[in-house]
Amino acid sequence: MKDIVIYGAGGMGREAACLLRLINKNEPQWNIVGFLDDNTKLHGSSNEYGTVLGGSEWLEHRSKSIAVVIAVGSAVAVRSIAERITNPVVEFPNIIAPSVCFLDKDSLRIGKGNIICHNCLVSCNVRIGDFNLFNGYIPIGHDVTIGSFNVVMPSCNISGEVQIGDGNFFGVQSVVLQGIKIGNDTRIGANSVIIRKTKDGNLYLGNPATRMKF
Repeated sequence: MKDIVIYGAGGMGREAACLLRLINKNEPQWNIVGFLDDNTKLHGSSNEYGTVLGGSEWLEHRSKSIAVVIAVGSAVAVRSIAERITNPVVEFPNIIAPSVCFLDKDSLRIGKGNIICHNCLVSCNVRIGDFNLFNGYIPIGHDVTIGSFNVVMPSCNISGEVQIGDGNFFGVQSVVLQGIKIGNDTRIGANSVIIRKTKDGNLYLGNPATRMKF
């Protein structure tokens, strides 16, 4: 089995450990070495799934190949962590729950470091970049393009032909309607419905969602 560490010792990290264990029940693939976290107060502590070994410096001193899954629910934090890891022995696999349904996996194009949690559905001709988190029960429609470093919370609905850039956050049960374009660094609140193109770097709330001004 391949050694793997989970970057992020919080709730999402523990969920990632559960996901890896579930994958191993189907086919043994991953040896969970432990957790990494930027919170130095957690270093050396343990939870029911493993010990917090350190932070990014632990990886920089690693000489043997190892896989890393970044399990953090912040698009900004995921990007920062990924950019700090430069050791060539590190690889970033896609971690995909056994219950994920691909309507046409041959037409899927996907990068590295993605997490696709339980009961997501991925339609045909979907393009996904790097280091995205799809946190369960998420349908992704046909001909969708998704960039990198996006965090999609449970039960979000991404309709067909949607285009999504980088660094966006989609709240629980939010909806993006057919053919809409989401740019970069956009935050969409829980239960919000996006019916038109968004502007980068803004927060959208409501049904239909409107841009919040502060």
